[in-house]
Amino acid sequence: VQLAESGGGLVQAGDSLRLSCAASAITFGSYSSYVMGWFRQTPGKEREFVAHISTSGRSTYYADSVKGRFTISRDNAKNTVYLQKSGLKPEDTAVYSCAATMGGARPSAANYDYWGQGTQVTVSS
Repeated sequence: VQLAESGGGLVQAGDSLRLSCAASAITFGSYSSYVMGWFRQTPGKEREFVAHISTSGRSTYYADSVKGRFTISRDNAKNTVYLQKSGLKPEDTAVYSCAATMGGARPSAANYDYWGQGTQVTVSS
């Protein structure tokens, strides 16, 4: 599975931004078989869980730090997962990566098997 994120950039505090992650080269199962997650990382820190979404899209889970501001969704027909971000804060500045797993939905990077390269999001104050 290959994952490619897009939509990052430089925004101001309070702005909104939508990240996309398109999957390709799925050789085992189908896209709808994979739980999808978003993580973020800043220099010198460990990768941090942001959100994940079930295979059907009916179940989602968020880190407390983004709950109420970020929304994860997916379009299985387009093999794409999204992260809609609103009320952005400078502390949201990070490289955001999407990930996929056929395992259960757990808020841990170790649970995921496939990763994208990441997209930089910078929030200025």
